[in-house]
Amino acid sequence: MIGDIIETKQCQVKDAMDLFHSGQVVKICAPMVRYSKLAFRTLVRKYSCDLCYTPMIVAADFVRSAKARDSEFTTNKVGDRPLIVQFAAKEAQVLCDAARIVCPFADGIDLNCGCPQRWAMSEGYGACLINKPELIRDMVRHVQNQINNPGFSVSIKIRIHEDLKRTVDLCQKAEATGVSWITVHGRSVQERHQPVHYDAIKIIKQSMSIPVVANGDIKTLKDAENVHHLTGADGIMVARGLLANPAMFAGYEETPLECIQDWVDIALEHGTPFTCFHHHLMYMMERITSKQEKKVFNALSSTSAVLDYLNDHYGV
Repeated sequence: MIGDIIETKQCQVKDAMDLFHSGQVVKICAPMVRYSKLAFRTLVRKYSCDLCYTPMIVAADFVRSAKARDSEFTTNKVGDRPLIVQFAAKEAQVLCDAARIVCPFADGIDLNCGCPQRWAMSEGYGACLINKPELIRDMVRHVQNQINNPGFSVSIKIRIHEDLKRTVDLCQKAEATGVSWITVHGRSVQERHQPVHYDAIKIIKQSMSIPVVANGDIKTLKDAENVHHLTGADGIMVARGLLANPAMFAGYEETPLECIQDWVDIALEHGTPFTCFHHHLMYMMERITSKQEKKVFNALSSTSAVLDYLNDHYGV
C-alpha cells in the first residue's frame, strides 16, 4: 500500500542501515550531478525523503585538492543526515582516503559503478567497474578495514549486464565482500531511455540477503509503490522524479506552491548560485506552467526577476 511508503519512521534512526531495518520502504534521493547538493537535500527531507546522496565526487580530486573538497562537499550539523557521499574511484587507497575525510560528516559512502558517461568510463570510473568485481572487492574491503566505525556503510550503485547472470554473480560477490546494500539501475550501460528492466532487479533481489534499492524511471509515489511490489526492493531511489516534484515522497502529484516557497527560502538561506536556483524552479514548475509561461520564466536572468515573477503569478 502507498501508506507503506508514506509512513514516517517512529523510531530514531541512528545510521543509514537502521533505515533498512525499519520495516518501511526507504525513500532515497539519488546522486545527481549539480543538483543533489545541500540546499536540495534540505528541501526533499522536508517532504518525507529518508536518505540523501551527494552528487558523484571524483575521489582522486577530492583527496588531492582542498578547493575540490570545498566545492564538491557541503553539509551542515543539523538536518543533513542520514547522508551518503558517492564517489567515483578506481584505486582502493584513494577511495579509503576520501572516505576518511567525509566519515565524521556522513553515514556512509557509495561507490559509483553505474555512470555510463564516456568520460567516466574512459577514466576507469563508473559502469566499467561492473566488469571488475575483484577491484570492487578490494576497494570495499580497504574502506571497511581502515574506517573504524561499524555504523559507517559502504554501498555500491550499479547498472545491469546484458547477461543478467553476470550481474547476479557480481552482486553476490559484493555481498560476500560485505557491502551494506546495492542500488540497481535497471538498464545496461548501452541503454538510455529504454524501459527499465524491473524484472532484472527482482531477480537480483531474490538472489541477495542484503538490502537492494531499485532505481530508474520512478516519477510518482504510485510508481515507487509499483516498483516496490514488482521488485521486492528494500528502497526506492529517485532522481528526475524528485527534480520535477521534490514533494513526491510526501504524496503530492505535482509540486505544491508551499514546496516552491520552501525552495526559495532554503536556496536564499544557503546562498545558492542563481543558475542552480533557477534550474530547480524550472524543473519544479514544468507540470504547472503553460508553454508560454515556461518561455517567459526560463528566460529570467536574475534572482530578483525570479522572485518578482513568483510573487506576481503565484503569490510566492
